[in-house]
Formats: sequence, C-alpha cells, structure tokens
Amino acid sequence: MNFCFLFGGSSYEHEISIVSAIALKKLLGNVEYFIFLDDTHTFYLIPKDKMQSKFFSTKAYLKATRIYPKNGGFYQKTLWGEKKLPLPIVVNLIHGADGEDGRVASLLDFYGINYIGPRNPACVLSFDKELTKMLAKECGVLSLDYQMVHKDSIPKVTLPFPLIVKPARLGSSIGISVVYEEKELEYAIQEAFEYDDKAIIEPFVSGIKEYNIAGYKSKEGMHFSFIEEPQKKEFLDFEKKYLDFSRTESAKEAEISESLKQTLQENFTKIYGNLFDGALIRCDFFVKENQCYLNEINPIPGSLANYLFVDFRNALEELSRNLPKPREIKVAYEFLHKIQFAKGK
Repeated sequence: MNFCFLFGGSSYEHEISIVSAIALKKLLGNVEYFIFLDDTHTFYLIPKDKMQSKFFSTKAYLKATRIYPKNGGFYQKTLWGEKKLPLPIVVNLIHGADGEDGRVASLLDFYGINYIGPRNPACVLSFDKELTKMLAKECGVLSLDYQMVHKDSIPKVTLPFPLIVKPARLGSSIGISVVYEEKELEYAIQEAFEYDDKAIIEPFVSGIKEYNIAGYKSKEGMHFSFIEEPQKKEFLDFEKKYLDFSRTESAKEAEISESLKQTLQENFTKIYGNLFDGALIRCDFFVKENQCYLNEINPIPGSLANYLFVDFRNALEELSRNLPKPREIKVAYEFLHKIQFAKGK
C-alpha cells in the first residue's frame, strides 16, 4: 500500500513538517507522492527525488506542479482542462497551525478526500492546551494545575514557583520558558505572547518521570506502541525537538512495571476514545508518586512517532483500512418539489 504525505503549512512548525516528511520518505522507501503546502496556502506536487531540505529552503519548489483540492481528490490544470491525480490515501503531516488546528482536516473533509489524521473536533481540543486540560478532566485523566493568561488580561499568578510558561497553541517547545522566581515571570509571559495571544502556566515539577506512548484504533480495538522514557534535562528545546522529528531509528523501550504500562495505556485509551478515530497520535504523560498526569496530546506527532513502533508501515496500513467514513447526505429537493406542486408550478 502506498501513501501521499501532505506537509508544510503556514506555521512556526513549517520546517519541522518538512523534516518529518523527509524522514518518513527515507524510512518507508517507496512513497511516491508528496504534497507541499507553502506559507501562502498554495499546494505543490513534489517529485520524490526532490524531497531534500535544500529544495524547500531555496524555494525551488515554486517550479513544481501546482495542484488544488476538489471533488474527492487533488487536481492539476492541463492544456485540455484539468486532471485528477491518482493519489493514494493522504497522510496529514502538517505540524502546528493548519495541520493540527483543524483547518486542513476541514478542507479534506469538505472535498471528500480520504486521509489519515485527526478530524476537526480532535484538532480543536488537542491544539489548544487549555481545551486539552478540559478534555482530560472530562475523560477522567489527571493533569497538572494550571493558570491561563491573555494579552489583554494578565491576572496575578498564584501557582508556586518554579513554573513553566508555554504559548497555548504551539508545540515543539517554541516560546517555552522555565521560571524560578517572580522577577523572571513577566519576561517569560511576554516571550510566550510573541507566538500566541494566550499562554498557559503550570508548575515545573522536578524529579518527575515522563513517558511517551503512541497508538491508533482499528475494528479490533486499540493498538499501542511501546512506551518511551525520553531522556532530558529540563525540557526539550526547539533544536532538540527539531532533531527528534527526524528520528527513524527505534527508540529504547522504557523499563517500567506492568502495572504502570497498563495505567498509561488506559489513560491513552480514555483520551483517544472515539474523538481521534482515523489518527495515529502520541500522548506524553508525567508520573510522580504513582500518579499519572497527561502532559500533552500530539495529534500529528513528529515523523508520526514511527520510532515507537516495531512495524510502522504495518501500523499505517492497518489504520488506513479503519478510517472513519463520512455520512453521505443525498439532496433530492423533495420539499421544494412539494412546494412547487402545491402552487401548481
């Protein structure tokens, strides 16, 4: 089975999306189709032999074939009109805005294009960290205490130091600061506001364990990756995340008890529910004093968390056979016909 990777987008994580696409091309080998969405929201069909970072950084992609979504697929202009491209299932690999905020998902759904990735409601609830907190609470999953601050309203922060300040709708550790005392707080908040008009503040807990688990759902039930314990000092900065997104070698499975493994899988399942049907997601959890807390949901994880799966291609193929089917609505104009009949027209 083949796939078409859709990547790029207009976001602070644009380059990371390119890195993910290049990494998956190297990993899967025989991927034939790549669609690049540039920062002007123009789609380009990229030849597989051009999938190199320089092709994008030099804007050589501008000479590639322009395409556009329409009626169940992507099309290109020809001398005789237009031609529908014979694309396989599209994989949404756009990180950050456009890909993870629901806009691309809505576009693909609108045109009836079959794809692997989170649907609009899942994107909305996982892209905004405040809404993710609400989702976790609704699902019965613990998360750390938090406080929201907005550009036009910055209340007194009552959480104890040290703190971690993050833009509310951004990933890849961009705009994140660890704050140890009050005099550092205002600068950290303003740093977050460079990327978003609201920020989330949480306790920065030392000595906490972090575990990452990915998965997806099929007719047979949930399928989990193995669990990784990422090695880090404080948090992964942008450069570390950038390299992390290019990973294709298998991660090291965490050495944890069967009880903790079951707890992490149960919490993942609660979050995934029916909301993330059609997507391969990764959840990052904190564990401290035998309590498990959701840190964040990655609806489109870097390189699709391939490094957490023993057989990543099989995972993608199985997911592609278990995608949600949109409800088809047939418009027959029966009501208008009745009105016309009643009027004798």
